[in-house]
Amino acid sequence: MPLAACARTVHLSFIMGLKPTVFAAALFLVVAPAGPIWAQTSGFSQTDRTSLDALYARLAASTDETSARLTADEIWKIWTSPDDPDLAARMDEIIKAGGFAGPMSQMPLIEQLIVDYPDYSEGYNMRATAHFLRGAYEASLSDIEKVLELEPRHFGALSGKALIYHTQGKRDEALEAMKAALEIHPFLGERSLFPELGPPPIRS
Repeated sequence: MPLAACARTVHLSFIMGLKPTVFAAALFLVVAPAGPIWAQTSGFSQTDRTSLDALYARLAASTDETSARLTADEIWKIWTSPDDPDLAARMDEIIKAGGFAGPMSQMPLIEQLIVDYPDYSEGYNMRATAHFLRGAYEASLSDIEKVLELEPRHFGALSGKALIYHTQGKRDEALEAMKAALEIHPFLGERSLFPELGPPPIRS
């Protein structure tokens, strides 16, 4: 969970995922005219995208929780600190200014970020987090869908989706979202909410 730990606790603890009994789990970027869906949106440089592709592959092949967490941290760093200097500076401002109050206190800045960078997934992800924290689950789910439209491999958004459905008592929908998240990040803590999924895979 990159950036100053205390300043990002509320934001990233939700986006990245913790058990709801501890805080609640979480929610919660492209160039190229052809290729996979995640290569058809904008918001990240080609360098960022190449790095993300390699990190996603490493994450899916993780053999233990520690290595998976370290790889996920690298992904979050790119998601929240992209190459675009203006975008990175604005994200840094929003995250640091939010402090323990989290993204709810920075909603005007988040809204403007989305206006200025409509293809940047983390703007919607932060707004989804803010909606979740005030109990506006449907608004949060709507923003999560936008995150996943822009970044289908966003394990934070998928686990956040699972948490919301779990909170709403929609077990089947929650399980489907959790399975999708675990295909990308097999060591997500939210796995424990679904005993039927068993422990993470053991790989040598």
